[in-house]
Amino acid sequence: MLTGKQKRFLRSEAHHLQPILQIGKNGIEPVLEQIDEALEARELIKVNMLQNCGEPKEAIEETLKVRGIHIVQQIGNVFILYKPSSKNPTIQLP
Repeated sequence: MLTGKQKRFLRSEAHHLQPILQIGKNGIEPVLEQIDEALEARELIKVNMLQNCGEPKEAIEETLKVRGIHIVQQIGNVFILYKPSSKNPTIQLP
């Protein structure tokens, strides 16, 4: 679980990032592997949920939490996700 100070730090780091993945009408299942790969490489990403996504946001949040992915922030249809890299962690949390 991330503390408030850590979430604030990660939000500031993610401010300049653009969404690199989109969750579409097929839901989150087809992009879970891509999310895992992106988080292993970058540790902090933004994901955009399209308007025609069939899954509710709560189901997406639960699926991510089960996989050990932290949701730093969710504004509208944009999620900021964080998971420390197992091979090469680069982000040092306060």
